[in-house]
Amino acid sequence: MASFVIEGGHKLHGEIHPQGAKNEALQILCATLLTSEEVTVNNIPDILDVNNLIQLLREMGVKVSKTGIDSYTFKADSVDLNYLESDDFLKKCSSLRGSVMLVGPLVARFGKALISKPGGDKIGRRRLDTHFIGIQKLGACFDYDDERSIFTIGAKELKGAFMLLDEASVTGTANIVMAAVLAKGKTTIYNAACEPYVQQLCRMLNCMGAKITGIASNLLTIEGVESLHGCSHTVLPDMIEVGSFIGMAAMTGSELTIKNVSHENLGIIPESFRRLGIKVVQRGDDLFIPEQEHYQIESFIDGSIMTIADATWPGLTPDLLSVMLVVATQAKGSVLIHQKMFESRLFFVDKLIDMGAQIILCDPHRAVVIGHDRSFQLRGGNMTSPDIRAGIALLIAAMSADGISRIHNIEQIDRGYQNIEQRLNALGARITRI
Repeated sequence: MASFVIEGGHKLHGEIHPQGAKNEALQILCATLLTSEEVTVNNIPDILDVNNLIQLLREMGVKVSKTGIDSYTFKADSVDLNYLESDDFLKKCSSLRGSVMLVGPLVARFGKALISKPGGDKIGRRRLDTHFIGIQKLGACFDYDDERSIFTIGAKELKGAFMLLDEASVTGTANIVMAAVLAKGKTTIYNAACEPYVQQLCRMLNCMGAKITGIASNLLTIEGVESLHGCSHTVLPDMIEVGSFIGMAAMTGSELTIKNVSHENLGIIPESFRRLGIKVVQRGDDLFIPEQEHYQIESFIDGSIMTIADATWPGLTPDLLSVMLVVATQAKGSVLIHQKMFESRLFFVDKLIDMGAQIILCDPHRAVVIGHDRSFQLRGGNMTSPDIRAGIALLIAAMSADGISRIHNIEQIDRGYQNIEQRLNALGARITRI
């Protein structure tokens, strides 16, 4: 198990380029199974979750070639269906949450899929009902083996259907869309997720010959086609990493330029940080964060305490609430952070309290942060990263703290952030991997 040793109190300065979007890349990689022709994907992030999925595709028989620093080609013309029933495949699926999105493409193209309960972050219950119910409505049958914890999904033929999703699940919507593009007839998905990740997936599938309308809305209509062909696709910059860098600049009092952020796909992320008092300046497709000694949290118009909560797109992504909570600890004023979607994502705040932050954890979903206004620095601490987003939040706290901090289990951070210590050290941070 690797660890970071962080010497806090160093300002950052310069430019940083966000990596490709992790959440989009996982969907796009699964979609390469929908055709026997070659698919080229650019701007793939070099992170653990994505690399593990690429390796899993290789072992499934997909021909994978790295054609550039962040570019790959995939050709799924000889998928080994027997391997999909092996214990090795099922074990690897169980440690990679993104593997659940293999179900839609495999059932659509080959009529069968096996999947074990996928892993991922330990952030509370994460249901698969939306995935399975949607694909069932297209005509697939699901069987569950209690002893092996394995789902077997089969379908002689998928047929289009109308469905109203019980939740606007991003991965659930992606899975259903990938199954529906090769189903016979028309599929209508209401209450579909419309995050940029899903928009990108739909645009790529249309480029491959699919017929999807309603992209960027919560009502998708899909006319099934006989087959799909190859294409070339470029992954968007990672909006979560962009938000993490905004928070990092604010907490360390640094001047930072975040390059080529695809501003039109950031939604309300920049404005949400502005509500914490952080200056975020758009310069073309870059974001400039000036050095700020102090920043003050806004109040609502009636004077009541600011509440920042996650919501389905175009609301604020839940993946940035951990970062915003940390940033608020050094602001002037108070804020209620309301994490609605996941029930265990705020449990890392005890580490921040140990570092000197003033936080009241109300329940698994809500925390009140009383900002220090830099009246004193956080203290260096010894902590463990419980998940990707809490991990980067703890790293931000450590970078602003007085003294030396250690963060263990940084493989969690590696799952979502590419060469993070090298990139930050180039800007002036002092982070050592052990």
